[in-house]
Amino acid sequence: MNELLKLEISGPVVMIIAGVIGVGFFLLLFLRPSARWARTAITAIVVAGLFGWLTVWLVEDVMDVFHVGLTPRVWFWAISCFAAVGLAVVSFRHSQRWRKVVAALSIPVFVVVAGLGINTEFGLNKTLGSALGISTEDAIQLAKPDPDASVPAGPLWQSWKPPADQPAKGEAGTQVIPATASGFVARPAGIYLPPAALTAHPPKLPLFVLMMGQPGLPDPQYVSAALDEFAARNNGLAPIAIVADQIGPDQNDTLCLDTAKYGNVEKYINQDVVNWAKANLNILEDREHWTIAGYSNGGQCAISFAVKYPQMWGNVVDISGEEFPGAEDPAGNLASIFDGNQAAYDAQKPINNMKGKQFPNTTAVFTVGSDDTTYVAAAKAVSAAARDAGMTVTYYEVPNGGHVGLALNAGLTKGFDVLYPRLGLSK
Repeated sequence: MNELLKLEISGPVVMIIAGVIGVGFFLLLFLRPSARWARTAITAIVVAGLFGWLTVWLVEDVMDVFHVGLTPRVWFWAISCFAAVGLAVVSFRHSQRWRKVVAALSIPVFVVVAGLGINTEFGLNKTLGSALGISTEDAIQLAKPDPDASVPAGPLWQSWKPPADQPAKGEAGTQVIPATASGFVARPAGIYLPPAALTAHPPKLPLFVLMMGQPGLPDPQYVSAALDEFAARNNGLAPIAIVADQIGPDQNDTLCLDTAKYGNVEKYINQDVVNWAKANLNILEDREHWTIAGYSNGGQCAISFAVKYPQMWGNVVDISGEEFPGAEDPAGNLASIFDGNQAAYDAQKPINNMKGKQFPNTTAVFTVGSDDTTYVAAAKAVSAAARDAGMTVTYYEVPNGGHVGLALNAGLTKGFDVLYPRLGLSK
């Protein structure tokens, strides 16, 4: 079952196979056409396609379900699916049995093919398990940190010499982080150990804590892919990464706060995760080597924690983050979380928390897709506030990155470009 869940559903081979099957069924429906059937089929395609266009327009522009603009390719896949299903439906009327059978079989095929196309466009669910919200990562084996490991006097890149036993790539897996202080119910965290951490006598390395979007999984595949590339260019050096779960198994927007409704998320990340990392990972423990990071929902959490706990987090990477907790539904959150107390809600907003304060030794990286209309405004506003508060700020727009996998991957890359010298991992 686990191997099935690991099936790639976004790769080109899968898409080619799905496309061939879809086209095959589509063509079968047109075998032996009459003039009457051709008119009926074309009418069905046009009407269903227009209905599909109207549906996508309502979902995106009127109801704003996704809170981000959908790309032209998403529109294409959705409208094509409606048109194809419309053709299949009219194929049941006044047709031979074989055409009815083909029509019945083709409907789920059309839907699956369109779903794969849309999933590939978003680029966030690479496997079947990921699309179903099921982690396919195995538990990773951890060696206890060496209390006698020396801390380099200068940047680690100057003193680290890769030993013969150092692997070419790092390892990724999961670990359960007990919610000892918070009691928050979290899913197993993703863990990434870089090549240098897998040697017989590993150096102490920086800590990178990442939170993903909502909905989403604490999946280490994105950060591990990015860090493997950086490690390959820097003698196996990279931060040890934890992908922590800030939304829980019910995939709630917890606002990354301690609340009666969703539990003590803030305490979970900044106490339980941190204490577990100190006890179980071979990490440097000064704030200059610690980074809190996040994507989308997690991006807001990251900047909020960096502002609230500056003595802990010396670096922050906010990738396509929201402007403040619960920004997708401020009215609902005001009522359900803050009992209508606007002042209490405003006090949790990072921009407000930075006013009148200075963070002179904090490095902050803000990235966002250039065409991500909702989140560009948020990134500009929060990054400007961070710069005014004395942070060393890098702001970067991913060309046509949207609010999808491209924005996440490019955001991680930009973040590590900025952080590697700061963390002592490169010149």
